[in-house]
Amino acid sequence: MSVPLTLLGLLEREPSHGYDLKRDYDAYFGRGRPLPFGQVYATLGRLARDGKVVISEVQPGVGPERKRYVITEAGATEFDAWLVQPLEAEPHLQSVLFSKVVLALMLGRPASEYLDIQRGAHLERMRQLTEIRRSGSLVDGLLADHGLFHLEADLRWIDTTVARLDALAAEVVK
Repeated sequence: MSVPLTLLGLLEREPSHGYDLKRDYDAYFGRGRPLPFGQVYATLGRLARDGKVVISEVQPGVGPERKRYVITEAGATEFDAWLVQPLEAEPHLQSVLFSKVVLALMLGRPASEYLDIQRGAHLERMRQLTEIRRSGSLVDGLLADHGLFHLEADLRWIDTTVARLDALAAEVVK
């Protein structure tokens, strides 16, 4: 997730204070990983330095001054370019899961036990995401679906790998 580009997108919607940007980021994109206030203001500072946002007004606040940020034409251009650029479809050919299985086999450790433990962890996370999808908002549901589909693919890979462990061991154990 690109925090600077996401903040630019939120600013394209409407000029905002840092606090409001953090609130919106956390509500739509944070999901268990809230954006630290320090990161919000450091990112806004860099965006201002690079000419992608400007401060439109400063108001006194209870604590620090409240600055209202506005996206510039340069910021809007960069955001638009990012928005239409497709993500690289990465097949994750070198995953941590795969590395652990191969290393377990190389070292004579029980790779099938590791895969069973991993399957259990995936199933538990899928239960959590299913509950989020059932009881959450549309945004929560769509994010949960995204996670569920990835976990389902991982489970298929785990099952396929378990079925091929002997052949894989013959190939990687020298």
